[in-house]
Amino acid sequence: MTAPFSPADGADALHPTGYARPGASDKGIRLRAWQRQALETFEMAEHPNFLAVATPGAGKTTFALTAARRALVSRKSKRLAVVVPTQHLKLQWAQAAERFGIHLDPEWAAGYGALPSDVHGVVVTYQQVAANPQALRPLVRDSLAVLDEVHHAADSKSWGDSVRTAFEHAWRRLCLSGTPFRSDQSTIPFVRYEGDLACSDFEYGYGEALKDRAVVRPVYFPRINGRMEWTAPDGNVYSATFEDKLTKDLASQRLRTALDVEGEWLPAVLTQAHAQLLHLRGQDPRAGGLVIAMDQDHARGIAEILRERTGVMPTVATSDDPVASQKIARFSETREPWIVAVRMVSEGVDIPRLRVGVYATNTITDLFFRQAVGRLVRWTGGSSKQTAYMFIPDDVRLRASAFTIAEQRRHSLRRKEDPDEGFGPPPPGDERPAEEEPQLEEQLSLFAALSAVPLDEQGRPLDEQRVFEDGGDEIPDYVGGAFEPVAPVPDTGWEPVAPLPLPDPEPLPPAAPVVGPLAKRRDLREKNSAVVRELVHLTGRRHADVNSDLNRKSGIKRISEASIRQLEKRLAAAEEWLRKL
Repeated sequence: MTAPFSPADGADALHPTGYARPGASDKGIRLRAWQRQALETFEMAEHPNFLAVATPGAGKTTFALTAARRALVSRKSKRLAVVVPTQHLKLQWAQAAERFGIHLDPEWAAGYGALPSDVHGVVVTYQQVAANPQALRPLVRDSLAVLDEVHHAADSKSWGDSVRTAFEHAWRRLCLSGTPFRSDQSTIPFVRYEGDLACSDFEYGYGEALKDRAVVRPVYFPRINGRMEWTAPDGNVYSATFEDKLTKDLASQRLRTALDVEGEWLPAVLTQAHAQLLHLRGQDPRAGGLVIAMDQDHARGIAEILRERTGVMPTVATSDDPVASQKIARFSETREPWIVAVRMVSEGVDIPRLRVGVYATNTITDLFFRQAVGRLVRWTGGSSKQTAYMFIPDDVRLRASAFTIAEQRRHSLRRKEDPDEGFGPPPPGDERPAEEEPQLEEQLSLFAALSAVPLDEQGRPLDEQRVFEDGGDEIPDYVGGAFEPVAPVPDTGWEPVAPLPLPDPEPLPPAAPVVGPLAKRRDLREKNSAVVRELVHLTGRRHADVNSDLNRKSGIKRISEASIRQLEKRLAAAEEWLRKL
């Protein structure tokens, strides 16, 4: 049974947004205008399901955690459950929640039983929900559920069914997405539809964010043409540029050929992207670059190209690496120039210093493309000029996706004295094919890339050292209009912060200011485990017996249910036992 909330230790010890504010008691959450409007709309909504669509980088997490904090303080919600697409995002959400005084357990698993008394809730992946939806039901009853990037609930019918089972008794379901989406095959629980298009209750687009200034960066799309030659699975040899019209399957084979690490196209594009990054780092030394690869082997091949061409060995973060999340976290805090990933940095991952990207994957869906571009758009303080660049193959399908974003950017940043400059439909032949998914390559072993030569927009050999100046009109992405510097504007105000209640009825001692509850809990669990191993070695008793004795002395059933205070008590008991041996 879920324990009732009560005042707790240090719930307001950390400033909720990380911004310093004068006066120890004068604290709050800084909200942008759209976040305040979305919050009011959410709280006034009568239906328990709410879908908020906000462009990547605009601050969906801040909006959701502010809504969660209000619900917890008012006791409308007993707990908070957050569902995310990846393991790395579990930690990212838990760390973000700590800045709001909300303590989420990213390490919770179905077999852990009850939550520790000093934890407000959990953050889990959609895969965890699908594996055991029944385990979450008692935790989220009468609680707020936040479903981040909710379109993942349509990845399979079983995932959607599991989400419904797990959260049908939640107090409310707040669904988040970075872009409008369709569900052509599986509908998503708790989302309304018109036809196959999801209906949002609040929407804040990229164009609106650009107009608001100092929310997102303008992104430009240098398109790189090329001449590719390959052997198709049927044995025929083909040669084509990205300007040639091909069937869906042949277009996918052409794209694969361009992205081959043994060709000339990809190394040249990586070299040009590196030159652009170095140019940006002249004014912004922490600016970073991201390459999105096709698969894990492709990512490692790209890393080797960057090493050979630039002398820089990039960070490689792939799902087969057990420390990939730590690598991403370290990269976000350093000045390392490049990170290469497949999908781990394409959605939701927050690395604000990323300003250059290379789209080197054959995944061409509009949703994935927009999520990838979203990694580059987050505004950071300190400069009024913050352009970002995503280098893309000049493939008609990617060109169409880039055009829709460039159109919003152009409309938002266009100079008032020349309102029609550069505005218009994409050139002939840019219509998106009916099917967007990359081909299923059952005969992939019969496909062979032969050569790929990069070309510029005029069909000439690519100048690998060419750089673009502040989004000027020479960028081949249909810009047509000069870049207008963006002046920062103040935020709309502060959201008052009340002390956030926690489940433990007794006040807990405040944690050291440099160690948040998440890190402290993990450290205490590791120390408890280490002392138990030493006790087992010295006493000859079984692990289970030692753990049972320590649990009894500290008043807990199992370590996964222990609060920070109980973990400290358990560790003290274990160390006292050691001293007596």
